[in-house]
Amino acid sequence: MKRAIGIVAVGLSLAGPAFANEFKWAGTTDPQTLDPHAVNTASVLGFLNNVYEGLVRRGKDMSIEPALATRWEPIGNGEGWRFHLREGVTFQDGSTFDAEDVLFSYQRASDEVSDTRSWFAPVSDVKVVDAYTVDILTNAPNPIFPDSIANWMIMDKGWAETNNAALPDKENGNYATLNANGTGAFKVTEREPGLRTELMPNDGWWGEVEHNITRAEFTPVQNPATAVAALLSGNVNMINPVPIQDAERLADSGDVKVIRGIEARVIMLGMAQEADVLKYGDDAGKPNPFLDARVRAAVAHAVNVPAILKVTMRGNAEPASQLVSPAMRGYSDANSARPEFDPEKAKALLAEAGYPDGFSFGLKCPNNRYLNDEAVCQAVTSMLSQVGMNAQLEAMPVQNYWPELREDNYDMYLLGWSPGTFDAEHPIRFLASTPNKEKKLGSWNFAGYSNARIDELLPMIQSEIDPAKRQAMLDEAAKIMQDETAYVPMYVQPLVWGTGKNIELTQRPDNFFILRWVTVQ
Repeated sequence: MKRAIGIVAVGLSLAGPAFANEFKWAGTTDPQTLDPHAVNTASVLGFLNNVYEGLVRRGKDMSIEPALATRWEPIGNGEGWRFHLREGVTFQDGSTFDAEDVLFSYQRASDEVSDTRSWFAPVSDVKVVDAYTVDILTNAPNPIFPDSIANWMIMDKGWAETNNAALPDKENGNYATLNANGTGAFKVTEREPGLRTELMPNDGWWGEVEHNITRAEFTPVQNPATAVAALLSGNVNMINPVPIQDAERLADSGDVKVIRGIEARVIMLGMAQEADVLKYGDDAGKPNPFLDARVRAAVAHAVNVPAILKVTMRGNAEPASQLVSPAMRGYSDANSARPEFDPEKAKALLAEAGYPDGFSFGLKCPNNRYLNDEAVCQAVTSMLSQVGMNAQLEAMPVQNYWPELREDNYDMYLLGWSPGTFDAEHPIRFLASTPNKEKKLGSWNFAGYSNARIDELLPMIQSEIDPAKRQAMLDEAAKIMQDETAYVPMYVQPLVWGTGKNIELTQRPDNFFILRWVTVQ
């Protein structure tokens, strides 16, 4: 694929020929990579859902529907799932899609160097039955398995091997980092990381075309004022997100549309629960207070979530008590109450834990990943200081943030989590299971939280078919995490998008922007 040469000035008209139904949009975060198995983040997976496809996909209402598989059914007595593949599909370079690509993509995506390997923790084997039939065997009955692979994208085995990209390389990159060859409705034609990415319709796509886009271009724009100005001037057709402080003004302007919703993402605070000592602040090198559940509970009572929702989020978010929102399957109604804002209780808990005068520590935060993320962290810093917990805040771009967390360079951190399965099992597997590379568990459990009962419950939750029994297990898991303050869930992030008045699109609660549902009028 060709690489663009010119540099784009954000907010200015783009050079080049005019296209009949050109669509340009801007967001705060540029995808780190075009490799669908290298980085497991919503900004990467959401973008690549336009280019690559999986065996299944989510529709406009988030339901699972056929994609590269036309149908699937359980095998035997819960041994796994058989997927019947769609025939006649080609990758964007013209090569044929078949079962060997599925097997290759499983081996690649589940490899220890892949950031998506935790998705396949329940999988024991993948077998090619014939050119268009694949069996995915699981360690135990897994009734939600098809839901769990909606973002597993299939790559062309021949293309990847020919271009020395048989495995993802998150650290150094490879051919698949800057180039893509999917089966999706759009193909990447130009890629300038951090500047712009051009997509064109895939004329050979197998699906029903609902869009009327002739060319699309994404530009990352971190400055909110610049993004708003570009939308109002018509230089972009959409921005995501609309800055909270500008939402009402834009909605009342009559020049653009503001589309609001509630995302599936819960924003939370994580605290180091493996480190023996603090790493930042004036108390760096001293014993780590966050090992004590009473200190973690003090954080929960010190953070004034209602004030954050009212002031920082301008009333556009909902409080959260768990790692999933009430809209998710498996949400625990029995544990819906969240800790009350109670500074005096927080101080009492700190004193009981041996920190009557508080302590100093480091708080890491992204400044371009979640809506108002740095402002939220600044508010949290101020609130914690009122009870004697003095946070040294360090905010940074998300491309620098994830490596810091993976290297355990934090005492406390901000994290947002949207369950890819829309089920409460998902964050238990990724965030609450004891980290175990061999079992592909806890890959985003930076905190190092560990509870033997949670680890025991997870496979039971994954395999239980009876809804009432399964919910009882999820209720137990939610209570354990609340009692131990494994995390401090704060709120469910809102969705606030802005578009030109001539744009029609679909806003999904996973915050994935799907180009094939866009029409320019």
